[in-house]
Amino acid sequence: MGHDAGMEHPKDYVLRTVEERHVRFVQLWFTDVLGAPKSIQITPAELEVALDEGITFDGSSIDGFSRVQESDVLARPDVRTFQLLPYLADGTPTARVVCDIVDLGGTPLDGDPRQVLRRALDRARDLGFSFFAAPEMEYFYFAGSGRPGDAGGGVAPPVPLDHGSYFDLTTNDLGSELRRQTVLALEEMGIPVGSNQHEDAPSQHEVDLRYTDALTMADTIMTVRMVVKELAARRGVVASFMPKPLVGVQGSGMHLHLSLFRGGTNAFYDEEDDYHLSGVARRFIAGVLRHARELTAVTNQWVNSYKRLIVGYEAPVYISWARNNRSALVRVPPTKAGRRDSTRVEYRAPDPACNPYLALAAVLSAGLAGVERGYDLPAPLATNLYELTADERRALGIEALPGSLGDAVASLERSELMAGALGEHVFEWFVRNKRAEWNDYKAEVTPFELHRYLPTL
Repeated sequence: MGHDAGMEHPKDYVLRTVEERHVRFVQLWFTDVLGAPKSIQITPAELEVALDEGITFDGSSIDGFSRVQESDVLARPDVRTFQLLPYLADGTPTARVVCDIVDLGGTPLDGDPRQVLRRALDRARDLGFSFFAAPEMEYFYFAGSGRPGDAGGGVAPPVPLDHGSYFDLTTNDLGSELRRQTVLALEEMGIPVGSNQHEDAPSQHEVDLRYTDALTMADTIMTVRMVVKELAARRGVVASFMPKPLVGVQGSGMHLHLSLFRGGTNAFYDEEDDYHLSGVARRFIAGVLRHARELTAVTNQWVNSYKRLIVGYEAPVYISWARNNRSALVRVPPTKAGRRDSTRVEYRAPDPACNPYLALAAVLSAGLAGVERGYDLPAPLATNLYELTADERRALGIEALPGSLGDAVASLERSELMAGALGEHVFEWFVRNKRAEWNDYKAEVTPFELHRYLPTL
């Protein structure tokens, strides 16, 4: 929770805080299968009943939740996620609580992404592990509405607020001011932020979140996206987590730093190993690498995601691992002296527009497959993979990530592991939805084609 509840029962703490802080509205947050935020707003008078019984709504109206004949579902608040929302523009005291979605009998709903991650975490717990994550979230600020149409009904290119690059410190910079306000709002909500800085591309920024358990982190990623967008909109600015909004510069990634703990001990750490990686860590990495193609449709779920995953823009393309080689898909950051708990792996493919519940569940399931099945980890690659020829990569046995959403969905559809990780309902719905998106994209005549071909063909 955003404030210290001490030994007080979480429900009592929530009710007392709502009364003492004169909260006028409580937003019940949840997420659809594609990761779009949803909310039901209630008044304090309804809160106690909501905490005890949940709030009924029509699940068939939410993408992927339930079919029309099974429409009624319950949003059941997870009181541990209660937070005040200090960033709202009108100053009305408002709070939020994240919900689990269940059927009327109390059974977790198959279509709820939060339940998908809970099941993956339960699987890890059965093996004696807890799963921790910390993302590096990149995004852009753009001027204006972001969707100004021309006479033909098209969308004009987004306009950056600056032309800065890595770590630039400038004066009177609206983007940097918005980023500072975002960090302060998150800290006030009890969300600890690590570093934050201007990124490489014009008007691109990064906020890094501190390690916590994966379920809390998925909730937090959803919260960060909301806070970033809300504070930007208040200043007439568009904040976008679109993976590749600008041509010719790098896109936005969401590198995930991951580790398994056993009790209070980092299960990835081994003092004797050259990389300080335990056998568990090596098998986990091997699992992620072996199943990388299968899970990419989940971590990079949009047509636009694959405009980022190309050679030349610092995004991973080839399936490999290394210590400091930033062309690798999995990187092992050096362990700080005396900080065995900092041992982690960095999975570099995901982008910040994914559904964080499904993405974390998918990556965890791939890693656990490696741990359980004893996958061997290949040797790390120090070579810049972008400089190798196709024949050289083939000789080294290096595969590439899917090159399009269509390729990624085809790999996902064949994956028994991902079907089990997502559950039959979400897996089948997700595949259908992404196939439809890819088919729509293939049928579209783009400005690129009109510009290149119309005058000459």
